[in-house]
Parts: sequence; C-alpha cells; structure tokens
Amino acid sequence: MEADKIKESIKKAAQELFRKFGYHKTSVNEIARRAKIAKATIYKYFDSKEDVLHSLLMDYIRVSVDDLIHADSPDMDEEAHLNSLIIKTSRLSYTVCNEFIGWDFIRESTNSQEFLKNLSNELEELLIASFAQLGGIRKHDTYLQRLRFLIKCSKSIVFSFAFTSVSDSDVRKNFVSFQKEILPYLVKAAITI
Repeated sequence: MEADKIKESIKKAAQELFRKFGYHKTSVNEIARRAKIAKATIYKYFDSKEDVLHSLLMDYIRVSVDDLIHADSPDMDEEAHLNSLIIKTSRLSYTVCNEFIGWDFIRESTNSQEFLKNLSNELEELLIASFAQLGGIRKHDTYLQRLRFLIKCSKSIVFSFAFTSVSDSDVRKNFVSFQKEILPYLVKAAITI
C-alpha cells in the first residue's frame, strides 16, 4: 500500500509542476522536491520523467474516456453521436497537450512526435475497447469500424496542429476550423462506409 501512495505523490507533484511550468521545464529534481522524496525513489517506480508523464496522462485519459462514452444521450442518431465523440476526443487531446505536456515541448522536443503518436494510439485503442464493451447499436462491427476510421483521421489532423501552429491561439483556431470545416465531412464519410 505504501508503494501506491508514493507513486500517487510522484504523479501529483509532476502534474502540478507540468501544469505550472510545462513538461520541458520541469526537472526530476523538482518533482522529487515537490513530492518530498529522494530523486532515486522516482526511478524506483518510473523509468524516466517521460514515464511519469505517460502514467499521469493514461490515468487522466482513462477517466476522461469513461466520461466521454457515458455522457452522450442514448437517443442521438449515429451522425450526431460520432460528431460529438470526435469533438470531445479532440478536446481531450488538446487538454493533454496544453495542460500536461506544453506546446513548447511538443514543438521543440525530438521525442515528442513519437510520444504523442504512441499516446494517441493508446487513446484510440482505449476508446474502441470501451465502446466494444457497451451494448446496443454501438457494439456492432460496422460502428466500431466507423469509429476507428474517424479517430484515425481526426487524430492525424488534430495532432498535426501541435507541430504546425506557432501559438496557443493558432491551435485553438485550428481546432475550431477542424470542427466546422473538416469534421462534418469526416463523419459523413464514416457513416457511408
């Protein structure tokens, strides 16, 4: 039980620091100091600062995916449901990038593209697996194929914002543009598959 408390204190300290200073500007020493533990203790539970971030993000994403899946009204038609799901998933991706990782890290770090690619793949699998466990219309294979198509297309577009935008306001503008100008066509394409 003590190990769980230590891991949680590390993640809590990291989350506070990542949100305040960004991932790139937060050191393992600062995380240890905030968690009131030795730096070596962090490495007992996590392989690296990136591993701490990954664990923190997956915790956040798991809770958020559960909320995403159970939040929609059951009487929505398939098009409205898919549109809503992709918007919420895109917002989740934005929150992850904006609050936990930081746009500077995403644009400047050589590891960030691979890290985000792996993270987005895990998010996709988590969403698909969560939907597969639901009953009703959302369980049939065609729906899951459509959802996978939409998620793959959307995540490619959404994560590209992080690497092409100059400022946070550019990222927000790109999300609005995606929502209004691109997503409706993706959803229509998914429904006609």
